[in-house]
Amino acid sequence: MKKRLYFLFVLALTNTCLFAQTPILGEWITVDDKTGEKMSVVSIYQADNGLYYGKITQLLAGSPDDLCTECTGADYNQPIVGLTIVRDMQLKSGELRGGKVLDPNNGKFYYAKIYLEDDSKLILRGSLDKAGLLGRSQTWIRK
Repeated sequence: MKKRLYFLFVLALTNTCLFAQTPILGEWITVDDKTGEKMSVVSIYQADNGLYYGKITQLLAGSPDDLCTECTGADYNQPIVGLTIVRDMQLKSGELRGGKVLDPNNGKFYYAKIYLEDDSKLILRGSLDKAGLLGRSQTWIRK
């Protein structure tokens, strides 16, 4: 009987650990890497397809009615609030990788890597190349 209870306890603990949310999920305040100005709030979430996305939920600079006039395709002239800027990321070794990030200021997509510096700081690295050599990083802070 004790072995059976111990097994059930270990099984429950293992399932809890396996399904725990990544600390990258949640709301983050984006900070312009050149000016230090707080720009927006982005909510990072996991979709039903298992991939990770980030959507602008609030603008802290500019008008809440701003449109993505530099975007192309389906994003052209769409409101920036509600725009999905982090797309198709996969969680690997505690980092989000393999997807892209949209810069609504210029309408361009960049290869992306997202990881935590600590519990309250997230680093988003956007780059022209998959290796991440030609690009820049932004530090976002937890809301």
